[in-house]
Amino acid sequence: MKERIAERLISIKSIVTLLLTLVFAYLAVTRGIDGKEFMTVFTVVIAFYFGTQARRRDEEGGAVHGER
Repeated sequence: MKERIAERLISIKSIVTLLLTLVFAYLAVTRGIDGKEFMTVFTVVIAFYFGTQARRRDEEGGAVHGER
């Protein structure tokens, strides 16, 4: 179980998502971008990340709410 969690945390997609979040949070705090721009970019990144995770889980047969 711990190994599986570690694999997910270290995956490239996770690293990119975390880095983008940190960079845009830094830019928002230092006024490099305004809050609206931050929320737009952050929402797209997070939606993409979790959307691909959910799709992969469904393709592997792990759908929780079983539409299939």
